[in-house]
Amino acid sequence: MGLTLAVDLGQRGVRCTLIERKPEPQFLPKMERCNARTMEIFRRMGLAAKVRAAGLPAEVPMDVYIVRALNLPPLMHSPYPSVSAARRAIDACDDGTLPLEPYQLISQYTLEPLLKSVAEKVCVVKYGCAYQSFEQDATGVTAQTSTGPIRAQYMVGCDGGSSRVRQQLGIGLSGEADILRLRQALYRCDELYDRIPIGSGPGHGRHYHVADERSTFLIMQDSTRHWTLHATVTEDRDMAPQFEKTIGVPVKYEMLYVGEWKQNLLLADRYQDGRVFLAGDAVHLMIPTGGLGMNSGVGDAIDLAWKLEGTLRGWGGPKLLASYEAERRQIGERNVAASRYASQGRRKWRGLWRDLDQLVEVAKVEQPKSNEMIGAELGYRYQGSPLIANEPGGPEDPLRNYQPTTWPGARLPHVWLEGHQAIQDRIGRGYTLLRLGGSTEEIFSLGNAMTAPFEVLDIPDPVARDLYGYDLILLRPDLHIAWRDNHMHPDPRRLAALVTGN
Repeated sequence: MGLTLAVDLGQRGVRCTLIERKPEPQFLPKMERCNARTMEIFRRMGLAAKVRAAGLPAEVPMDVYIVRALNLPPLMHSPYPSVSAARRAIDACDDGTLPLEPYQLISQYTLEPLLKSVAEKVCVVKYGCAYQSFEQDATGVTAQTSTGPIRAQYMVGCDGGSSRVRQQLGIGLSGEADILRLRQALYRCDELYDRIPIGSGPGHGRHYHVADERSTFLIMQDSTRHWTLHATVTEDRDMAPQFEKTIGVPVKYEMLYVGEWKQNLLLADRYQDGRVFLAGDAVHLMIPTGGLGMNSGVGDAIDLAWKLEGTLRGWGGPKLLASYEAERRQIGERNVAASRYASQGRRKWRGLWRDLDQLVEVAKVEQPKSNEMIGAELGYRYQGSPLIANEPGGPEDPLRNYQPTTWPGARLPHVWLEGHQAIQDRIGRGYTLLRLGGSTEEIFSLGNAMTAPFEVLDIPDPVARDLYGYDLILLRPDLHIAWRDNHMHPDPRRLAALVTGN
């Protein structure tokens, strides 16, 4: 999260320093997948192509299997499209129901060095610099580190689930802790992918869930040479025979890492204290079912970056930074609940491992909850935000399905314009007023009232007007909708003040 935040701030011309206690990125299995919304964000940062080039090849399928072992017939098969197949579907879609970018499988040990190389071009990056403590006052924050003090106007703790910044602030976590303990191991096995299917076993896929008493599941990483296995075994050394049992036939492999991890569903009581903010795992800890953890953190970082920019440049009012907690904590709460929903579904079928027929029947209903979260990814909206011209009521907010909407607070749905150009690619990094369907509504009064970066974008394409349902839509820098109508706001100055936190 820290690297994403640093890159976005640096690209906005905001001076910042990122510190990391590790001397360099480590080859450890953690985050595995950038979801569709994260890839849309990376596209706006100019990083999507680099992320895809570094990650899993686009033609590799993402199927999910429930198995007894990889050399035995699968108990259940759930097909999911490769990136290439997902892109073809997106290219053919004109109703806003699909994202601009499909997901991308990329492990943290691949993504972190990539983001670090980008961050080093736009800000100060200090690896091997450990955070120790901080003091804040009316004008800034002084952080004590292992290489000396650092002074800044604001500080963001992106320091994980055991966040020292959060602990110093005395901010608690609420929810369910230590639900289940598993071991995770990382393996290099050059031959496994090419040997699949093994005998009558399943074909190529992303997840192989083993129907056993140890909650075992095998995951293909962003290289088809690397695999991770999770299981509730007693000791680290047990992960080698567990891998061999899961594969079912002899293969040459190297076990590179073993570590224990705990399943948690926790949310921080607060996201901010004065000039100090928290983001990512420091404020929300989720079970990886649904793949919302890291991706929620990217959302935190992007929300905070433009608000810090606006405050530091002087056009943002006192409500701008205060809105970070108001907006992102509700999304953290929503995504923790989505993770709970998915993990409870998985636990239902896993508990039936002694009766495989019943397990499969339950898994057909429950397992898709872990793999189909497009509503959670794209459909969230900032309800009751002080920066949004809120309207009473609102559409339903499902987790597994996405219905495009321009309701204030929601993400602008993707639509193709004439020439197969994405509307997101036409929108700049400041506030944007979309004037749709050939509307000639007078909008200069709003432009005169805005002190923040602002532009008007005329979109005559009838497809966009039909999908969005309004002639005028005001977008924030994060592409969330701040206001909509068919006529200019009766008090443009009040609207400008609202959306900039003044």
